Amino acid sequence: MYVRVVRFTGVSSERLEELLAGIKEADGPPPGIPTTGLRVLLDQDQGTALVEQYLETAEDMEVGGQAFSAMDAAETPGTRVSVDMCEVKLELQA
Repeated sequence: MYVRVVRFTGVSSERLEELLAGIKEADGPPPGIPTTGLRVLLDQDQGTALVEQYLETAEDMEVGGQAFSAMDAAETPGTRVSVDMCEVKLELQA
């Protein structure tokens, strides 16, 4: 499993709620983006957010990453400051 982790600054709760509403209304991920899951984390006090996009393969992560990187800034919760393309090496849950 792979995870593309994107960090945003300048995130307001209102803007994030607008985006989340659109995501919840959509019937799956945008065309051409082979994600298997999504997690959005908000630090309201700092105005930052982390978006974790889950993908099955390194190839899917590359394809999805290209599509996400091409998105208009108006489609994001704030200013994108970093992108990490990670392979999951360990996952534990209680």
